Amino acid sequence: MPLHNATVQEALAALSSDPDRGLTPAEAARRLAKHGKNQLRTARHQSVLMRFLGQFKDFMVLILLISAGVSFWASAMQGDADFLDPIIILSIVIINAVIGTVQELRADRAIDALKKLSSPKARVLRAGKKLTIDSAELVPGDVVLLRTGDLVPADLRLLRSVELMAEESALTGESVPVEKDALAVCPKDAPLAERRNMVFSGTGVSSGAGVGVVESTGMDTAMGHIAGLLEQETAPETPLQKRLAQTGKVLGLGVIIICGVIFALGLLQRVEPLEMFMIAISLGVAAIPEGLTAVVTIVLAMGVKRMAAKRAIIRHMPAVETLGSTQVICSDKTGTLTQNKMTVTAFTGAFGSEPVEGGNAQFCLELCTLCNNCEPDGSGDPTEAAFLRACQSRKPALEESYPRVGEIPFTSKRKLMTTVHKTGNGYRIIAKGAPDVLIARCTQQLRGHSVAPLSGSGKAKLMADNSELAGKGLRVLAAAYRDVERLPGDDREIESGLIFCGLIGMEDPPRREARAAVLECKRAGIIPVMITGDHAGTALAIARRIGIAEENSFAITGPELDRLSEGELAAKIDSCRVFARVSPEHKVKLVKAYQRRGMTVAMTGDGVNDAPALKAADIGCAMGRGGTEVAKSAADMVLTDDNFSTIVSAVREGRGIYRNIRRTVHFLLSCNIGEILVVFAAFLLRAPAPLLAIQLLWVNLVTDSLPALALGVEPISREVMEEPPHKRDESIFSGGMGLSIALEGCLVGALALLAYSAGRAWFDVDPMEPIIGRTMAFAVLSLSQLVHSFNMRSQGSVLELGLFGNGKLNTACIICAFLMVSVIVFPPLSAVFRTAMLTPLQWAVVGGLSLCPLVIVEGEKLLAKAGRRRK
Repeated sequence: MPLHNATVQEALAALSSDPDRGLTPAEAARRLAKHGKNQLRTARHQSVLMRFLGQFKDFMVLILLISAGVSFWASAMQGDADFLDPIIILSIVIINAVIGTVQELRADRAIDALKKLSSPKARVLRAGKKLTIDSAELVPGDVVLLRTGDLVPADLRLLRSVELMAEESALTGESVPVEKDALAVCPKDAPLAERRNMVFSGTGVSSGAGVGVVESTGMDTAMGHIAGLLEQETAPETPLQKRLAQTGKVLGLGVIIICGVIFALGLLQRVEPLEMFMIAISLGVAAIPEGLTAVVTIVLAMGVKRMAAKRAIIRHMPAVETLGSTQVICSDKTGTLTQNKMTVTAFTGAFGSEPVEGGNAQFCLELCTLCNNCEPDGSGDPTEAAFLRACQSRKPALEESYPRVGEIPFTSKRKLMTTVHKTGNGYRIIAKGAPDVLIARCTQQLRGHSVAPLSGSGKAKLMADNSELAGKGLRVLAAAYRDVERLPGDDREIESGLIFCGLIGMEDPPRREARAAVLECKRAGIIPVMITGDHAGTALAIARRIGIAEENSFAITGPELDRLSEGELAAKIDSCRVFARVSPEHKVKLVKAYQRRGMTVAMTGDGVNDAPALKAADIGCAMGRGGTEVAKSAADMVLTDDNFSTIVSAVREGRGIYRNIRRTVHFLLSCNIGEILVVFAAFLLRAPAPLLAIQLLWVNLVTDSLPALALGVEPISREVMEEPPHKRDESIFSGGMGLSIALEGCLVGALALLAYSAGRAWFDVDPMEPIIGRTMAFAVLSLSQLVHSFNMRSQGSVLELGLFGNGKLNTACIICAFLMVSVIVFPPLSAVFRTAMLTPLQWAVVGGLSLCPLVIVEGEKLLAKAGRRRK
């Protein structure tokens, strides 16, 4: 039998414990040996070396390492000691491995953060004596003493409680301290938030005192259960990682086949085997966009920097792109969509609903500020702090005018708090508490500046007003007062004959920007979902106000989720947008339900109870200001301003980065295909090699790199949030990009081959030693790629966007063009790269051919646009 479903006597009997003496030292030692220490299990971490070696598992990285090794060997065999290419490839691979290792070492600290929540000491009864021991030594059956300010050291079944309130928001999502009652017996299936006779490890005692018997310790506690979930959950591969891995395998296998074919064709043409081998390897290295990994890393790193400036700290770089593919945002309510700060938002008096800033409301709030034990700085009970804020922190001045001379404290049975204050000619009695209790003690009602009798029908109307406010998800308290010349001697007499002042509605209100952010999510094709541990009514009220739920929407609770089969849940999540009273397991279950439907899921939260779901989600977003360290450690992204709208900004940034990565892939692969085709076509035509190995490497490692980086920082367009998110399993080549890459690669290759043929036919003395033709092909292949980079800036006409709008791309192309021309016009470099000095006519041919990609692709875009208009 779970102890929350048992009476105090049954709980003590189940644990074989004595409420007045506790356990004997010998029995405690025996149980400690059986159950182990009251500590969370330490996560097993890989060594730094194993993490580093794990970075080399990627297929494309392995191909690059093999290519670098073969290139190094071939260069050594030729005796030219040209090791530039393998050195660059190895540097890129190692730098990426170091970055990945550092990122992993900074992650997976959630269990360590959970351990810090443990209470270092606990006050217990052992053999009838009160002792203070290390909380790690607690065992089931220990009797623990609690008081205000304590951190609960284990899961306890309460034996006695005196006005005990526990702060459990980090564990359950409950937005206000929870009143505890040791004598309560809760249903067997009651969620954590509704187990009023229990307090849980890692939560705090906000007020009152109590005695409890330890039900569970260590990994058996609710906090330990969350730690276990964190150990079980592994962060899923990001969509970008999957797409790049798939791309790498396709490219790697394709390159091996092409290199083998070209090597065989060269041997058939009786080219020197070592020279042909070097050309094939160089072409293979050129075909693999080894710069792609570096460019993607740099683009993501720059995105991380930009997002940090927008108050979103990225802990794992691939998460930047994952944000762009987000299709569902599962958001916690308390502290994420709401302010996690109880606030007075409604007032109802004799004349119905009135503004909180109005005179009647402010008078009522002043009464509640005087009948209040919260400190002037707002520290104390969240509800009482709300009155101080609503009264603009006038408590010191009010107390000076109306000094307190007596108090009847709040108790859970009375549901009232009453204070007595000295006035000039007598005393003012002020009471606040549950509306049904306080209204029954009132005989009059404040109506503006006058007082009128309060009849039975008047009380019925006030109770109807109370129900209306509660139906909106508000917490409602009533306030009343009366002035007397002499104080009655009896407490009940003091709290009778009161003048009813008003009903005050409070809530943890939505963030001001939450509604706009939710609406922008919907416009962007993203489904916002609220998953919270709070009450269903409160959750639905907030969800409707910010646009997550409609007026006719419904909420599903945790116990209802338990009764749903996987198929029923799959049907429900399409229509339900609010899940309330859920446990950490439910949050993970919902995240995985969306993932099974092929959706990319972001989860936001700030509590310990959110951590497993944050880790299981494709992108976990933790609150940095109000969030727990456990949530931050399990998340991929931390919002430093705890602002839901920052997530929308991050999604916009992620979409822009994914677009830029696609631009980079598009540019690099189309250029690499052009390089392969020009060599492959020349061999098919039985012509001499159109490009030498060193020329291929120069084009691939120098000319491609800077423009690709510049395309990675292309400014994000305005319409990026008006498109639906790309699907989880969508290929990086979707939307016709694969065909465009092939066609544009053919175009670049054809232009270089045309330049080669023209130079060989018109300008070379010996067509079998085509030095002019090679130089022209080399120049056209390089310069046409630079021109082609401007096509990549937009799917629409780059002329409409502004040809020179990307300053970094302009600079990159100028630098690359200078480097390209340098190896032709400067004799020392020309000798190294075996190029010839070109005449003005030859440069004119090179220039005309190099500009063709912009003219042809721009023309194709204009024709496509005209075709769409006709449709």
